Amino acid sequence: MAITAAQVKELRDRTGAGMLECKRALEEAGGSLEAAIDILRAKGAAKVAKRAAREASEGAIGSYVHMGGKIGVLIEVNCETDFVARTEDFQNLVRDLAMHVAASNPLAVDAEQIPEDVVERERAVFREQVRNEGKPENLWDRIVDGKVKRFYQENALLDQPFVKDPDKTVGQLVTEVSARTGENIVVRRFVRYALGD
Repeated sequence: MAITAAQVKELRDRTGAGMLECKRALEEAGGSLEAAIDILRAKGAAKVAKRAAREASEGAIGSYVHMGGKIGVLIEVNCETDFVARTEDFQNLVRDLAMHVAASNPLAVDAEQIPEDVVERERAVFREQVRNEGKPENLWDRIVDGKVKRFYQENALLDQPFVKDPDKTVGQLVTEVSARTGENIVVRRFVRYALGD
């Protein structure tokens, strides 16, 4: 099947990948645009994983103030070069992440940063819930582990569904931008202020 320039352009517009990469992905997918997007995402994720060890010391601090000044967020997002830090793609990511933190109120950037005492307290509550529900005791640990996993998904920024597109996580969004820019991107830290808290 011959791949047309229009197909390549449409795939490039939707993914931001290079023209040659788009053409190869379309050829591999037999002309299917959606399959080609999946192929590019998988390859992008693999490249991002290789870049993860590279130092990300440039970047930006973004801010977002919501609800007439009742919630405010500062977030630090790093990349490898100041060139990428100034791109519209990166700046939009920083803005979107700050807005997401304001809306979703995560406890930490990732699950490893959630304090162990908080996790243990939640685990104890989940265990008591399972016991009170009358579930068989031999299943308690598996049920509690599932609830803890869901707790991480709800409270670790990178595991949360992205507020503007709940079909992907914040971590997937960061990976997509990293794949498009060709650099390691790291969400370093954030702070969220709410009036009265």
